[in-house]
Amino acid sequence: SEAGIRVIMITGDAKDTAVAIAKDVNIFSPDDENDNDESSMIKAYEGREFFEKPESEQLELLKTGNIVFCRTEPADKQNLVKMLQSLGEIPAMTGDGVNDAPALQQAAIGIAMGITGTEVAKEAADMILADDNFATIVSAVEEGRCIYANMQAFICFLISCNIGEICAILLATIAGFPEPLTAMHLLWVNLVTDGPPATALGFNPPAPDLMKQQPRPSDEPIMTKWLLTRYCLTGLYVGLATVGIFVGHYLKLGISLSNLSSWGKCGELWTPSNSVLDCDQLFQGTGRMLPQSLSLTTLVCMEMFKALSAVSVDNSLLSVGPQKNPWLILGVTVPFLLHCAVLYSEKLGISALGESFGIVPLSMENWISVLKWSAPILLVDEVLKAIGRRVNKSKDYQRRTSMEAITI
Repeated sequence: SEAGIRVIMITGDAKDTAVAIAKDVNIFSPDDENDNDESSMIKAYEGREFFEKPESEQLELLKTGNIVFCRTEPADKQNLVKMLQSLGEIPAMTGDGVNDAPALQQAAIGIAMGITGTEVAKEAADMILADDNFATIVSAVEEGRCIYANMQAFICFLISCNIGEICAILLATIAGFPEPLTAMHLLWVNLVTDGPPATALGFNPPAPDLMKQQPRPSDEPIMTKWLLTRYCLTGLYVGLATVGIFVGHYLKLGISLSNLSSWGKCGELWTPSNSVLDCDQLFQGTGRMLPQSLSLTTLVCMEMFKALSAVSVDNSLLSVGPQKNPWLILGVTVPFLLHCAVLYSEKLGISALGESFGIVPLSMENWISVLKWSAPILLVDEVLKAIGRRVNKSKDYQRRTSMEAITI
């Protein structure tokens, strides 16, 4: 029930037998078990008794918790599935007999028994339980929710990274600054430092509270309005940080923002206050390599931090850490080492590699600056996750998954 899943048992047995079985397998809640037999049978109805009630009353009764239907006919199963669907529920029907086939086809998910089930039931079903164990359905629901959450993490990670790259180029263009990243840099980020972490996110473990969450509405998009807002904000910070460290390098050299925005006219409208460096040394060739190296490395580090934070869409890193997914650790470590190899290719005796990428080795002071700009992405993401948890709690999901168990 914590997962928003209700169990409705439909059987041909007598009411007393059906209620006893329902209590034995915990279909009824502990509160019902503490009541006397008469009150507990309020949730148990004979097929004819139930369908003789007005339709409005039938629908109202189906909105309640776990229910037992006894002395039913095969047609009753299909009718109950249709009624649940009319209430916006997503019913999953389990069955093993020939007479269950129509209901199995009618349900959103038909589940047949693999051992005792007839071939007709298996053909009509969408899923077959190989072990005939009802608990396997619960495991399947958890696995399905985990896959969906990992798809969200994968898509949202790539979207937030791409938004950050777009923001960086857009902000620099609007401000009139030199390009903080070249086409080669963007290609490197998208092919090497984005791909492995995004792929590794597909191996994220289930969240601790996954089976305590209510089912999402069936018409809810995988990228909700809140997630889009959240990753736009994250991407905006990525863009600001990428441009910020680039601009900060020139500010340390005594170049003002106004002069930097008109860098193309250096030597005409203004000259560098630092006489040691001329315009070409500041903005052309090797002069731009260091600030671009800072921007690229900051972007790579932020995306690695973002990947580690994406081990859970909503849970804090303090509750679900990246160590829960060893593949993610590997997917972050390898691209970072590759980036460092390119960054320090000159010291590795492959100077042509660094020159082709247009980057130079960073000093310890440079790395401190990179961490100062990149590490706050974790704080930004944690704050947005906290807000997201509040948003999710405030949602009142009207649609709940209904699982129907049939006892023959």
